[in-house]
Amino acid sequence: MNSLNRFLKLAAIACSIVFLALVINACSDDDPPLPANKADFESSTLGLEDGQDEVEIKLNLSRAVDVATDFTVSLVTTGVQYGTHFTTSPAATDGKFTVSVPAASSTASFKVLRTSNVFLEGDASIVFTVGTTSQSAVVGEKSTVTVSFSPIVSEGQQMTLNGIISDELGSSAGNSVFVDFSSNQQTAVARKSWDLGFYSGDEFRVIINNTTAASVIAVDATDLAEVTAENVETGGLALGQGQGTFDIIDDVTGDLNNTAIEEISDNDAENKVYVINRAGGFGIVDAAENLIKVRVLRNGAGYKVQYAPLNATEFTELDVAKSATNDFTYVSFTTNAVVAVAPAREKWDIEWTYSIYKAPQGIPYAYSDLVFINNRGGVSSVQVMEATVAYDNFAASDVANITFDNQRDVIGSSWRVTSAPQGSTETVGVRTDRYYVVKDAFGNVYKLRFINFHANDGGTRGKPLIEYKLVVKA
Repeated sequence: MNSLNRFLKLAAIACSIVFLALVINACSDDDPPLPANKADFESSTLGLEDGQDEVEIKLNLSRAVDVATDFTVSLVTTGVQYGTHFTTSPAATDGKFTVSVPAASSTASFKVLRTSNVFLEGDASIVFTVGTTSQSAVVGEKSTVTVSFSPIVSEGQQMTLNGIISDELGSSAGNSVFVDFSSNQQTAVARKSWDLGFYSGDEFRVIINNTTAASVIAVDATDLAEVTAENVETGGLALGQGQGTFDIIDDVTGDLNNTAIEEISDNDAENKVYVINRAGGFGIVDAAENLIKVRVLRNGAGYKVQYAPLNATEFTELDVAKSATNDFTYVSFTTNAVVAVAPAREKWDIEWTYSIYKAPQGIPYAYSDLVFINNRGGVSSVQVMEATVAYDNFAASDVANITFDNQRDVIGSSWRVTSAPQGSTETVGVRTDRYYVVKDAFGNVYKLRFINFHANDGGTRGKPLIEYKLVVKA
């Protein structure tokens, strides 16, 4: 009898195991497969400006790969010869080379290097075509890119903005992305890569990093060594979640007359010490050892910046020259050096980014997916409703009927809905009832619309898809 009971128990256990395996297998079979991981060139056409010796071509995937993934790239030339007029990095052999997307990344790049002192005809170009060597990715729709050895004025294209650095949430994407329509180029820069920007114009102005929701307070002292956590009310740096005022951040519209740091005086005694919370937006102030005390002085035609952790007795000092090509020269407290952030003054049109901004209630609030225009570089824009003139129909003849605005936040957050208020009929996603017309620094006019940016509209948060088309060529 005991043997029979033991047999029945073992049989029941075995049946349970088989049943559980079947259930798990069935659940796995029911899980929807991930969509194909597509590899696309960032742009379909690129050009080398006069005096430009190299251009970087970027290859982007729909999502990060689990393991390093190689792609073959082949090239076909018109009017140029490899090794004589140009080379590539990595180098090509028999018209091909390999680029690799590192594990946990979704992008790779290669460069075209123009040979110095070589004259080329205006139609000289290279066509690159990507092919996959792995089953983990497929080639997307934008599988070729043409690189011209002369400047281009783009006719327009669709472009996915690369806001994601790693595995961060798309709503707090780590990159700011600058886009230049006429050259089909985007520049993605880590928001946390810089701390101060030093103005290159006639005034001596310094900006803090609104894209990290940094905050700053002045201290009634001119000696860094005198300033410590014991004599600074660091709670005044709290920003976001209903805390903080516009006095501790830079003007969100970019007005340099309203920077949180006063204009740098030619009288050193008037230049106070400031304390900076390098990243905020959630109502939390970092620990004292992570706060930075800083003092900026004039240094001839440039600046001298002195800074240190709040309780330190010694400080770092950097000389910062005004730039002839950029509106700001940026400095990082992490690298203790000047760093590249925004492209040259006339080489970008819009910036997509996370940033501290203003809530409808009139308080500072951290926003995702903000779009600013390069108003300081001569860019202007205007919103147009589809009901007035449809995007597809907007043409050169319509430009005379619009009035361009050079406010930095003329686009702002108006292009999207991230959460529909109670009672609203709007849904989360791109607002498809509007688009924007943008005039660049050279007078080229583009129409711009946002295609998607959120799972609700078929997009990916942190990687908005935009489309721009040339309306008027300057």
